[in-house]
Amino acid sequence: MKTNKHVLLAEDDIDFGSILKQYLEMSGFSVKWTKDGEEALHVFANNNFDICVLDVMMPKLDGFSLAEKIIKINPEIPFIFLTARKMKEDKLKGLKLGADDYIVKPFEADELVLRLNNILKRTQKVSTLIIKDEVFNIGNYQLNTKRLELKINGTILKLTEKEGELILFLYEHKNQVLKREEILKAVWQNDDFFTGRSMDVFISRIRKYFKGDNSISIKSTRGIGLEFKVG
Repeated sequence: MKTNKHVLLAEDDIDFGSILKQYLEMSGFSVKWTKDGEEALHVFANNNFDICVLDVMMPKLDGFSLAEKIIKINPEIPFIFLTARKMKEDKLKGLKLGADDYIVKPFEADELVLRLNNILKRTQKVSTLIIKDEVFNIGNYQLNTKRLELKINGTILKLTEKEGELILFLYEHKNQVLKREEILKAVWQNDDFFTGRSMDVFISRIRKYFKGDNSISIKSTRGIGLEFKVG
């Protein structure tokens, strides 16, 4: 079976980790299995992965702390948390970090495979927004969609592709209220709960990027959507 999706599996339970690794490989994934958070971080920093599967309770570095460090290396990497605990606080913490899914043990291995495939389908679609070298003036900023740069007063902010797509979509619909579902379907091609939480993380980040111009803001209307206001 041809393998083209690379998974980082961080799981300290030897028996469970071994079973998951074998099942994922049988399902067409290439898997790098690490037994603690520190090892996982080192491996992630030195290799390319399509998705991460992170156990929450691990020695040396727990899954949540590991995810925070992974996001700093690659903000767009999708990841799933595995946990034996059903605590609401854990789930909320995972979602706030931008997790694409959260699975409580015990679970069937084929359920994990299904969720991985679904996440990869929506996160690895070819961008339809960032297609050519264009520069857009947004207030005092310049957005370069080809170079994925946001520039203001000589300062250049490097963007991820998803950040660039989201900013461009919001700019193209500036000064109008957009339903959350519209944004999610346009930029993420999916409007489920987990994708919505991921979008919230991106919106928060973009608000900080535009702090250099008081005429630009992203207003949230509870229960309705967002408005990218450019004065």
